[in-house]
Amino acid sequence: MVFISIVFFIFGFVTTFIITLSDPVMEAFDLSYTEAFLVNSAFFISYALFSIPSGSVVKKIGYKNSIVVGLLIYAVAGFLFYPAIGLESYIFFLGAIFILSIGTVLLQTAANPYVTELGPEETASGRLNLTQSLNSIATWLAPLFIVALIIPAEVIDGAMEEMMEAAAVTPDDLLLPFLIIGGVTLVIAIAVAWIRLPDLSQEGVGNYSSTFKYRHTLLGAFGIFCYVGAEVSIGTSISSYIVQPDLGGGISRSLAIQFVGLYWAGAMIGRLFGAIAMSDIKNKQTKTLMVFGVLIWAFFVAIYTLDWNLQMASIFLGFAIANYLLMLLGTGRANRILAIFAVVAMVLAITSMLSTGRLALWTIVTIGLFNSVMFPNIFTLAVKGLDRSEVSLASGIINTLIVGGAVVPVIMGAVADMYNIEIAFIVPVVCYAYILFYALIGSNIKPKEGAVAAAPATSTGVDPDHKDV
Repeated sequence: MVFISIVFFIFGFVTTFIITLSDPVMEAFDLSYTEAFLVNSAFFISYALFSIPSGSVVKKIGYKNSIVVGLLIYAVAGFLFYPAIGLESYIFFLGAIFILSIGTVLLQTAANPYVTELGPEETASGRLNLTQSLNSIATWLAPLFIVALIIPAEVIDGAMEEMMEAAAVTPDDLLLPFLIIGGVTLVIAIAVAWIRLPDLSQEGVGNYSSTFKYRHTLLGAFGIFCYVGAEVSIGTSISSYIVQPDLGGGISRSLAIQFVGLYWAGAMIGRLFGAIAMSDIKNKQTKTLMVFGVLIWAFFVAIYTLDWNLQMASIFLGFAIANYLLMLLGTGRANRILAIFAVVAMVLAITSMLSTGRLALWTIVTIGLFNSVMFPNIFTLAVKGLDRSEVSLASGIINTLIVGGAVVPVIMGAVADMYNIEIAFIVPVVCYAYILFYALIGSNIKPKEGAVAAAPATSTGVDPDHKDV
């Protein structure tokens, strides 16, 4: 579990690192919004191309070997950035990102089911919650990593000490983080190859023809497309959005990327709340203590991320409290919580579009809190009622639609170039509208589907009453 948790941390870190990279890359290579958002396209397109083939690879060589291969692909891609940046070739740079993404797809395909099977069925959800929490911590740290290693420090103008001027990002500034990723993943790949891991069976009788007959599964896969697309689009554009004086108040570039970190930290906090709210814990005192623990953690994460600014950390804490209270309205039902959070995300995005200053800043940043449980809830609803042998195949279909992270940001970038960045937020609003539809209507199983597959796949933690344990 220690080594597999490290794997979850790594691909969570790399994914968010790439998502947050578009703004520095846009400056380093002198790109438009559309060209810069191709960073995300190069990364997420691999989900459409390699999710199902990766399942075949894992089936053939096993979980452990697949994890080792995925980490080695990371190492190779990390070192490929050296010639790409040396040549100052954006095409070569995108190619290295694409290779990096292949490693991510293989790691996710192998690690998720491996954690589920790495112990008793009744504790599988607990293991997945643990690894996903580490994944979320990585998504919080990645933007801070960019600030520390890529964004040049602001320098004081010689004439007027009050005037701060940021040095321009150059392609060379992008190199060190990728070399670190390549070196670290190479070491971990060697370590995983040498340790003993359980060799788990992958026998099953499910097939794609039986899996594709489930309407709620296919609609859920498109829900994942919309969710990942909306989440990545917002995460990609926050730093460009809130540095503009008439929108986010004209804050500094480094602070803007710190707010990106807070956006991803919101997903971590929301997932922790979700684990508590949708758990089987009966003792109210225990639940209350856990909630207070998460709130303390939320305040610490915010105050640390925002350079110990007590006022801004308190604002984030207020949104975190609202997040948990709204989650309680869902009464532990995955579809109900999903619907509530989709509505809130839409309201926050529209409010940001129609406002300026700190209101526009906070309403867009705190969407991360409400993105938090969307992926697991959509996934749970999408595999509800499937036979156990069909769940892994359905997972391949669902993972393929993570390609929304490649498509939707480019659409948003094109709208931003055509009109402006605030109008472009209508794109994720449309995505959240579909998620609302799926929560209320699309996730319902047709009677003939329910008659065919009445037994839930217990190994995935799916509850027949729409609860995401």
